[in-house]
Amino acid sequence: MSNSINIGILGLQGDIEENIICTKSALKKARLNGEINSVRYSEDIEKLDAMIIPGGESTVMSSLISAKAFDSIKRRISEGMPVLGICAGMILLSKSAYDRVVGDRKQNLLSALDITIERNAFGRQNDSFETYLSIPLIGKSKVKAIFIRAPIVREVGRGVEVVAKFEDKIVAVKQDNIIGTSFHPELSDDRLFLLFLKRAFKV
Repeated sequence: MSNSINIGILGLQGDIEENIICTKSALKKARLNGEINSVRYSEDIEKLDAMIIPGGESTVMSSLISAKAFDSIKRRISEGMPVLGICAGMILLSKSAYDRVVGDRKQNLLSALDITIERNAFGRQNDSFETYLSIPLIGKSKVKAIFIRAPIVREVGRGVEVVAKFEDKIVAVKQDNIIGTSFHPELSDDRLFLLFLKRAFKV
């Protein structure tokens, strides 16, 4: 791909800088020309070729995003814009989400991924952990996965591919132009970002 691509990291909350660093590394390895910027406004979202919604607190992110920006993201995804949703990002992309303690919080969701999410499925901050996962789409060597107040996917709809599991729990999925993960790949290495870019831009 000779033309420069524009990738946006939704810059409302969460570890934005780590996502930028990993995406830059993956762009270089994929031999793609592009720029990565933190975005939060509709006019910037309209210019994107791909988007990453980082981890953080999904209810806070829902409250911080403007209705105009929310609608822009939803429409751009429906038009085929590739999106990587990480932890809270995957929750925002889902069609349905509930908390295992407080139930359905009536959160505003993008409804782009045909999945049902259970928030905080492994517990709270003190229950964060690291493990290694087999992700065949990435390669034979296992991937370090860091789970922080992580959700799991309880139900998948038609057309959703399960990408990774941890102890029989679904922790990564793919549907069309969207990849969602429960864990934080930006805190380990760039391999999942590289997978995302290669699939998004067919390299």
